[in-house]
Amino acid sequence: MSRVRVHNFAVSLDGFATGEGQSLDEPFGHAGERLHEWFFETRTFQAMQGKTGGSTGVEDAIVRTWDTGIGAEIMGRNKFGPQRGPWENHDWNGWWGPNPPFHTPVFVLTHHPRPSVKMEGGTTFHFVDATPEEALRQAREAAGGLDVRIGGGPSTVRQFLAADLVDHMHVAVVPIVLGRGERLWDGLEELEKRFRVESVSTPSGVTHVTFTRP
Repeated sequence: MSRVRVHNFAVSLDGFATGEGQSLDEPFGHAGERLHEWFFETRTFQAMQGKTGGSTGVEDAIVRTWDTGIGAEIMGRNKFGPQRGPWENHDWNGWWGPNPPFHTPVFVLTHHPRPSVKMEGGTTFHFVDATPEEALRQAREAAGGLDVRIGGGPSTVRQFLAADLVDHMHVAVVPIVLGRGERLWDGLEELEKRFRVESVSTPSGVTHVTFTRP
């Protein structure tokens, strides 16, 4: 069976994966870009933006595994956009422009389903009101035997971890303290017992922790 994977998921030293006050101008709230500066500097990220250059060290080697063997993604509505409640603007199709970087079916978890949206480059957003188990069933069917990536945000990753549905997870622990926002680890006591845990520290000060199901 295909695996369920989480990649390049950044948290602060105090466990927050996003800041407080998400908005159109601040997708990560008061955290700004501080959780992801290490990621933006990699060659892989620059290539995703259609640019050249960027770092080619350990962090780039870790980052570039994010799409290998992925056939579908599941994300929460907060990752897709800043709107809440019933959809008031169907013209909003995500933060990523007309050609999102996913190039696969993407299942957006929401209590307010809307028609699917087909984008350039092979990405189609499907909006589903489903449990983690049902969303995963749909994503696996769409993935055609390839792996499924859980793209975030923190509440979505936490739900899949709580349901014991994640096979591999890469968390980047960034040396900043946010103090407020949305935490990843709440309610997941003794999570580490389910996985083989490894870590590597990099010159940026980020520690990359991988959780892999034995």
